Amino acid sequence: MSIVKKLTDAQLNMAKAVLAFEATKITHGTQAAEDAWRASMEAFHSRPVDADMFPSSTIPRTAAASDTSAIPRYKVSRNDLEAGIQICAACAKAGLTSSISETRRLIEQGGIYIAEKQVKSIDEKLTVADFGDSNELRVRKGKKKYLIIEIE
Repeated sequence: MSIVKKLTDAQLNMAKAVLAFEATKITHGTQAAEDAWRASMEAFHSRPVDADMFPSSTIPRTAAASDTSAIPRYKVSRNDLEAGIQICAACAKAGLTSSISETRRLIEQGGIYIAEKQVKSIDEKLTVADFGDSNELRVRKGKKKYLIIEIE
């Protein structure tokens, strides 16, 4: 039985991370691979790869410092937020979705999240209160596509 068939879910994800890291390192260099690894760890809240898995890999084995540089950003004004910004429009304008109708469809299917909270209605608006004490808010489309909305 091959090693891949023996891996559990978490270990299989670690093996995929090693493969992605090594492919990026070969294609773009060590620094680009490390940068992409850090951004992936931050975006997907992944666990570091176990030390005994693929020991020949140079993938970092400790938790990454917070790095959101690879996540696209969209700036909004405080005045617009105080009036309320339609989530459908913000996602489309920011490029997270290709159109307002795609955003509506995703919300109806449960695929848009604001700060890890599922958006329930196409009529929901972003306000200053959604940001809490921060000037940034993370928006997620599906499982893997992220956007950070920043207050200007």
